[in-house]
Amino acid sequence: MATDYDAPRNNDEDKEAESLEALQANRGSKSQSASVDVEDADTAEGIDLPGADLSGEELLIQVIPPQDDEFTCSSCFLVRHRSQVARQKGDLLFCRECEG
Repeated sequence: MATDYDAPRNNDEDKEAESLEALQANRGSKSQSASVDVEDADTAEGIDLPGADLSGEELLIQVIPPQDDEFTCSSCFLVRHRSQVARQKGDLLFCRECEG
């Protein structure tokens, strides 16, 4: 929010009086609603409890095999592009982020 430093300053008592008057005026003019907006995501239907039986569930994720220009970091286990290789120790490849 922009502040106009050239504008005359009001003292704190004026601000408190103005805000109290504004609050009292707003209280009478606006009616408050007792209803609460609830989204579908807020309900407990989408929550899986620990130990829940998920044997009947089917995953809808498409797994893509590693590409020729990708590797899996042996430290963080993230799939990275070959340009991110920082060190190779035998068959193990390490990314730049893990090597610092």
